[in-house]
Amino acid sequence: MDSGDSTLKAAIADLREAKRVLVITGAGISADSGLPTYRGVGGLYDRDLTEEGIPIEEALSGGMFQRRPDITWKYIHQIESTARGAGYNAGHKALAEMERHFERFTILTQNVDGFHRDAGSTDVIEIHGNVHELYCTSCGEKEWVDDFSQLNGIPPSCPACGSLVRPRVVLFDELLPQDAVARLEEAVDSEPDVVISIGTTAGFPYIAAPVLHAARRATPTIEINPGNSEISAFVQHRFQARGIELLPYMAGQLGEGE
Repeated sequence: MDSGDSTLKAAIADLREAKRVLVITGAGISADSGLPTYRGVGGLYDRDLTEEGIPIEEALSGGMFQRRPDITWKYIHQIESTARGAGYNAGHKALAEMERHFERFTILTQNVDGFHRDAGSTDVIEIHGNVHELYCTSCGEKEWVDDFSQLNGIPPSCPACGSLVRPRVVLFDELLPQDAVARLEEAVDSEPDVVISIGTTAGFPYIAAPVLHAARRATPTIEINPGNSEISAFVQHRFQARGIELLPYMAGQLGEGE
């Protein structure tokens, strides 16, 4: 890593001055664990239609889950299987290490793989849920399943009452969980000193909004993303790099600043 990069030095200087940091992550940070991104070249769903002849957004929608849970579960299972055997990478670990340098270090993630928590981060908002946390749609019985091959069929049934089970994830056309939204609003209202976006296209308004809000307040903003996103034109420090490349270096520089 070229530590002589003035922009990188400036970003690290902003972090050293910060007390409160909000980090926003998307599929890009987990791609280096071997997980495919959602769309784009090499994406899990880069085809126009599924085998059923429908868009993947329809297959993974709340409405489809109500009508044909077998179709929705087919693709939920596919998502889980791509992550099976994978784990957090150096980018996730670097964020967990960075946490100790700040009074508050909140991670807002769109990912449902749970890697941030596995890596040791403690203040994580899983805005889209976690694919490994299952619950019964009837009796509410909860179960943590690391490997979906252990399930009693697809779609699985509740061992307690026999009703349909689903993971705690937000499907298309479903509302975001109220507790996660409340935590996000509180994190933004606390006016973080730096906002960092990593590996996300920021296509959802609630993902782009914290960065845009910070930019309007002239709060330092950092984007780490090999490609362009909805917020690229608005951030102060932009790095066309992968999280696994840049984050360990940044974490190390914070340690040197102590």
